[in-house]
Amino acid sequence: MTISIEEEINVDLPFDYEKTAKEVIRYTTAHEKFPFEAEVNLLLTDDEGICLLNREFREIDSPTDVLSFPMIHYGKAGDFSQLEADADNFNPDTGEVVLGDIVLNIERVKQQAESFGHSNEREFAFLIVHSMLHLFGYDHIEEADAGVMEGVQQEILEDLHILR
Repeated sequence: MTISIEEEINVDLPFDYEKTAKEVIRYTTAHEKFPFEAEVNLLLTDDEGICLLNREFREIDSPTDVLSFPMIHYGKAGDFSQLEADADNFNPDTGEVVLGDIVLNIERVKQQAESFGHSNEREFAFLIVHSMLHLFGYDHIEEADAGVMEGVQQEILEDLHILR
């Protein structure tokens, strides 16, 4: 698995965020029984950086905590049965499935951790799990889908012993 981490800002977190990010991405991939080697890109930014992306890609002129840019469209969340049907899902140089990009706002990680009364590491991990599930086709627009996604998020964080 290839996990690329890029920092647009000076990341000042009180834990080994690269180790945590890689562990969470790998575990979420294993939890979902993803049957291929995969590629995920993680960009760490701030309010200004994520606001620019929101404006460009979502026509929203405000910062958010995380953005997910899935490269694959699924018929059903977590259904990987059709991936091989489209060669464009695979990086021709590595043979890995290109899952997509995660953009994480470190300012919001810190603010939300304080607001929710848990650690920066828990908020950081939660947002990565959340985004990884989007890369696997999960969504939370409909109430029923949100319940499923929230349950999977909670299970993964509990398995990793990253609790509130």
